[in-house]
Amino acid sequence: MSERLSVLKTYKLYVGGKFPRSESGRVYEVTDAKGTWLANAPLSSRKDARDAVVAARKAFGGWSGATAYNRGQVLYRVAEMLEGRRDQYAAEVAGAEGLSKPKAAAQVDAAIDRWVWYAGWTDKIAQVVGGGNPVAGPFFNLSTPEPTGVVAILAPQKSSLLGLVSVIAPVIATGNTAVVVASEKSPLPALSLGEVLATSDLPGGVVNILSGRTAEIAAPLAAHQDVNALDLAGADETLAKQLEIAAADNLKRVLRPQPVDNAEWSATPGTDRMTAFLETKTVWHPTGALGASGSSY
Repeated sequence: MSERLSVLKTYKLYVGGKFPRSESGRVYEVTDAKGTWLANAPLSSRKDARDAVVAARKAFGGWSGATAYNRGQVLYRVAEMLEGRRDQYAAEVAGAEGLSKPKAAAQVDAAIDRWVWYAGWTDKIAQVVGGGNPVAGPFFNLSTPEPTGVVAILAPQKSSLLGLVSVIAPVIATGNTAVVVASEKSPLPALSLGEVLATSDLPGGVVNILSGRTAEIAAPLAAHQDVNALDLAGADETLAKQLEIAAADNLKRVLRPQPVDNAEWSATPGTDRMTAFLETKTVWHPTGALGASGSSY
């Protein structure tokens, strides 16, 4: 009996709910912690970045207009799909980060739990950061959070799945759409995440995933006039400064690299990554008079 050849996986970008190859046709080698070849990943171009922004903007209206409860259901469905592919992700994380199988499996479990955690916040964050404001006059004054828009995310360079989930989930949980630049050295878990998102209930374009040279892809995203915010989790100090300068041109919100971005991402997250990409809308409404007595509500 002859020995069969393995069917090697072809990794692709995830843009607009589809799986295109890079517009440039370029790829680059991805190796494990020991330098062993794992796969060829797409080397995204500026055109790919622009296409991803177009897809994210197109999806924004429908996603931000969905009820918070519905977004929570969709995020939970993604967690279900991740759970079903747990073994695959454990193998990819082990290869990407040089972890033993038990440690890689623990990282995958933590990533799934993290996704569920943010799914539970979708219909609660408004109650935490919004509310009624006391005013000196016959008015209702209500503040409510609204999503910022299209957020470009530089995924953590070292935490290929748990860190990735920790930056994507809070952005989309609050109604934003995302263009994600995967870890340059370890992009495979991120590219596989696209397959999970495509087979869940998440509308195409809500999350778009690019792989390649972080600095090369991030520059056009930071300067793009239709990108509303940047999460620089995966940028080093020099790159972060350059991107902040480019982002100032259209007053993007910028979340600078945090101390946790260089840690293991294992701590329970707070609400900071959700509120970083929320705007506050305040509405004034006059209280109406009820009858001749002048009493009001």
